Amino acid sequence: MRKLRVLIVDDSAVIRNLLRSAVAADPELEVAGVAANGKIALAMVDQCTPDVVTMDVEMPEMDGLTALKAIRSTHPALRIIMFSTLTERAAIATLDALALGADDYVTKPSHVQNVSEGSRRISEHLIPKIKALCGPRAAPRVRPAPGSARAAARPAKRNLHPEVVAIGSSTGGPNALAEILPQIPGDFPLPILVVQHMPPVFTAFLAERLSASSPIPVKEASPRAEVGHGQVWIAPGDFHLIVVRDGVQIRLATIQIPPENSCRPSVDVLFRSVAEVYGGRSLAVVLTGMGQDGLRGCECIHEAGGQIVVQDEASSVVWGMPGAVAGAGIADRVLPLAEIAGEIIRQARPNPSADTGAVSRIQGQVV
Repeated sequence: MRKLRVLIVDDSAVIRNLLRSAVAADPELEVAGVAANGKIALAMVDQCTPDVVTMDVEMPEMDGLTALKAIRSTHPALRIIMFSTLTERAAIATLDALALGADDYVTKPSHVQNVSEGSRRISEHLIPKIKALCGPRAAPRVRPAPGSARAAARPAKRNLHPEVVAIGSSTGGPNALAEILPQIPGDFPLPILVVQHMPPVFTAFLAERLSASSPIPVKEASPRAEVGHGQVWIAPGDFHLIVVRDGVQIRLATIQIPPENSCRPSVDVLFRSVAEVYGGRSLAVVLTGMGQDGLRGCECIHEAGGQIVVQDEASSVVWGMPGAVAGAGIADRVLPLAEIAGEIIRQARPNPSADTGAVSRIQGQVV
């Protein structure tokens, strides 16, 4: 199998060497080239024909955002992963980069004790993203038949009206959320809880940015906040988000138990708590993202009788998380991103019709 070619763009010689070592150590990857700034990178893209570019945000002569826009204009399908520091300035620039078409991002390792530790951290966080974005798709498999053991385990449909919407997303998620949330009307009757895989600092700016374009307020979740209708709460970076019952009220809690699926926040943690508190009155939505975070939580919501909607493969940047749920046969709808907001709004009505134009993609779907 042909190795995936990586163009490394960073003004730091130390980071370039760490990246070069991490890429070269993987048998499925090879270093296509190395550039110290965006201007050099632009000249090298056609010469070294990379499959993916790792792009620093802040560089002299030409920064990462300027280079990203230039590459996107000539190579729209080339995968680009931003490589940024864990700072407020870098968080804002990274969100700008995602809006401009970057496929994903990785934060640079900080407080490393030696070169080998830095290389290990890069390998753990960057290499899987390169492979998820650029590697061959897994062989398709047919969804379990309706009469399978898993499908039969679901309780009879009760058509319960949902009282909460829980959304999980990762790679490609910020842009997916930026498409969905502005379509949710200001009088939306349900709370919306979101886990987007992001580090600290980034989630606060993501919430701020989404709120600026959405009819309903979007905030980073805070402990003991009351869960009310017409609110969007985003899990803070490095904290799991859960809901807890407090007498007649339902409140948010942020906890730092160990990561799940190598993630904190984790979609599974939120979804399990939603299934426990809301039961069959839950609507889970799984958007684009690598890995399988959300699958176990969806199983809990499925077994409780709640509804599950997942993004389809064609509109996902990476069909890992939604594909895992669809492949398990527990998704009620598999929809393109453009139809998910409408489905959420339809489900939020007291008596949603069986299907009002949001056609299910699940029947006979190959996953």
